[in-house]
Amino acid sequence: MADKAIVEADFAIVGAGLVGLSAAIMCATHFARANKKMVLIDSQTIEIKPLSDDFDPRIYALTPPSVAWLQKLGVWQFVDQSRVTPIVSMLLWQHANTEALTLADSDAHVENLGVIIENQNLMQALQQQLQTLDVMRLTDAHCKTLETNADGIDLTVLQRQKVVKVQAKLLLAADGANSWIRQAAEIGVTKKEFNQTALVANFTTQLPHHNAAMQWFRPHDTLALLPLNGRNVSLVWSLSTERADALLKQSAHEFAVAVTQNCHAVLGELAVLSQVKSFALQQQTATAFVADRLVLLGDAAHTIHPLAGQGVNLGFRDVMALETQLNQHHSMQDMADKQGLKHYARLRKLDVSSMNGLTSGLDSWFSQQNQLVKNVSEWGFKRLNGFRMAKKLLIQQVAK
Repeated sequence: MADKAIVEADFAIVGAGLVGLSAAIMCATHFARANKKMVLIDSQTIEIKPLSDDFDPRIYALTPPSVAWLQKLGVWQFVDQSRVTPIVSMLLWQHANTEALTLADSDAHVENLGVIIENQNLMQALQQQLQTLDVMRLTDAHCKTLETNADGIDLTVLQRQKVVKVQAKLLLAADGANSWIRQAAEIGVTKKEFNQTALVANFTTQLPHHNAAMQWFRPHDTLALLPLNGRNVSLVWSLSTERADALLKQSAHEFAVAVTQNCHAVLGELAVLSQVKSFALQQQTATAFVADRLVLLGDAAHTIHPLAGQGVNLGFRDVMALETQLNQHHSMQDMADKQGLKHYARLRKLDVSSMNGLTSGLDSWFSQQNQLVKNVSEWGFKRLNGFRMAKKLLIQQVAK
């Protein structure tokens, strides 16, 4: 490559995380026959690494529609199935002395409620499928300037001391919560602070989990144990930052005891398998999901509270919706048609607003100190166990 180069493409995608890779695969898979060209840009090197023997502390709960879509894209064939755990039921508690609300796959007549997959397993599968497709990749490339004109978008990147000018018809930004593209396009964000931190770690369990995902709701405190293969689980514990900081100072044994106590030893004694990682929680939504010849995807557009475990599914739904929108264009139509992008944005705003409302609403509801609210909530948990139709509707919401 010369010191200065020009790359022309129909789609330019910035960000090679889960959402960016899936967007590149979607574009290459569905628009290859139309001779559309793709370029994927990322600041890191995209490389396929062998799966570690240790469980990755970063795990995702994929919904059945997300899995079906990844199968359609050809990604799922590269997933190590021995490291994928189906969720056959969900057990939800409000208090230690209340009956668990049980949602089972049989309640909705589905094969499972979703699957648990490690980040490294899913990333590796996406990268392997990408290698089979005609996608140009610019790695170790850092965005420097962004300009939009009537015919396209010009993005200048610096790749290992070489300047590359990328000219594209449509730019897809999947470069994370601190998106450079979003900021360069002068798209703002609205934020909601929870003053909470999520603690993430893997554990071995004394008792079998029977492929159940378990969750406890307490005031500004949500603890989830997600099933991994064997007698292993993944913890996602969202709690006040002050309390999280105190727990992070404990030894591995002390932390395991604290988790065991807070999940009321439903799986017996727990032992830490991995490092404990922490993430500050924040709800962030871009003020616009699209601009001229630009679409924000995944965390660049929205980050949500992990309470509902829907972050990565929401990002995949961005790409699914964009795929549907682009498929409606005829061959001579501009892919960055303003009306089409506005329609896409309206649909995504509804989905994201609904999920933001669900997670914020649940956190607020379970944080109520009013005794009447507590009594109603406990009554609802007990009564729901007897109403299969209501449970089916709940399953459809969490597994969409």
